[in-house]
Amino acid sequence: MAGSTIDHLVSVIMFIGAILLFISLFNQTLQTAILYQRHRNLATKCSDLLDNMLLNPGIPTDWSTTNYIPTGFGLQDPEFTQYRLSPFSLMRLNYSEGELVYYDKTGEWYSNITIGFGKFLLVPMGKAVNYSTATKLLGVNGTYGFRLTITPIVTVLISEVQSNPLTLNVEVVGTGFPLANANLSYCFLTVEGTGGEGSYPAYTVEYGTNTTDAEGSALLSFPGFDGATESYVFIVYAYLSGLMGVGYHEHVRYDENYVVPFISDFATGQVLLAHSWDVHHGDNPAAITYNATFVMLTEDFTLREMPLGEGKVGMLNYGQDPQHAYENVTISTHNPGILIVTYRKSAIQSGVVLMPWGISSLAFPVSFGDDPFGREWVATEIRQVTVNNIAYQAKLALWSLEGYEVID
Repeated sequence: MAGSTIDHLVSVIMFIGAILLFISLFNQTLQTAILYQRHRNLATKCSDLLDNMLLNPGIPTDWSTTNYIPTGFGLQDPEFTQYRLSPFSLMRLNYSEGELVYYDKTGEWYSNITIGFGKFLLVPMGKAVNYSTATKLLGVNGTYGFRLTITPIVTVLISEVQSNPLTLNVEVVGTGFPLANANLSYCFLTVEGTGGEGSYPAYTVEYGTNTTDAEGSALLSFPGFDGATESYVFIVYAYLSGLMGVGYHEHVRYDENYVVPFISDFATGQVLLAHSWDVHHGDNPAAITYNATFVMLTEDFTLREMPLGEGKVGMLNYGQDPQHAYENVTISTHNPGILIVTYRKSAIQSGVVLMPWGISSLAFPVSFGDDPFGREWVATEIRQVTVNNIAYQAKLALWSLEGYEVID
């Protein structure tokens, strides 16, 4: 009798254990199924959200060329359809990378994209669209987080082969392969070493075309120009079968004091030219003079200079001279281009800085949103887009803020 009771108790315990094990396995399977469904929904949401960003221009449709914050978020160029983005909408995003810059002469903070010395894009924070505003306009605040990155597809690499006479090698690379027989259109701007201290820097501009060889490279020589003793900037656009990219290379002989361009007004195209010491400080502050020019790419893929009006030339002095603390120059077009500012302290101390008017002009990359690192699950979607004919790849990373996971 006792043995039979013990057998029954053991059987009951084993039965209960089997039920608990089954429930545990079933619960885990059910959680995995729910998690899979949530991940699938997240992937669908990511695709829909990316298309929503790229296939509508926002509200109002011309917000990118005004000073107003949009009431509807969208990056499409209002003059086109499909995946063609506005170069000015992208300029007005408060980027994830790059420290903010404060300029005490205006009392404003500026969103900062700086790609090496002399390549600036500084937008006043009061006119930039930040991440929290974008999530509210897209209807995902508190529900989803995202990071939008837009990077050039075509890479144009420029290297100096020799300095006298200056010889430059241009390499054009697509996604893992060179672009053979690509057409090149370039602008070669040199700062002339004439005139004494206090005179405005004169410059010469040479435009030309060329073609890459079977390996996607081209060798360009400029007889009579010594690249070691003179400042210059070389900008080249490469295009083939609907793909276009841009590259640039500059050599400056003086970088202790230089010009820092700040975008002041999108609607009027006003750009403020400041003295670097008032922005970054540093050693040996000195007065400098400058000469600004604006070049743009025409429909036949050639570069053309557009005249600038008042403020084209001037002098900048650091904080001790309020009268020359900064100057203003106006770009009287919303066609994308490049603001090129030559500066000098003396005949042998000169340099060049660049600023894109429309982010695609210098193929600046875009990184906008929060950091996806450490998230439980991140969905991604990719689209091929063009920004004023420059080929880019748009990638959206999206994650849920609910923080769900399988519980063992």
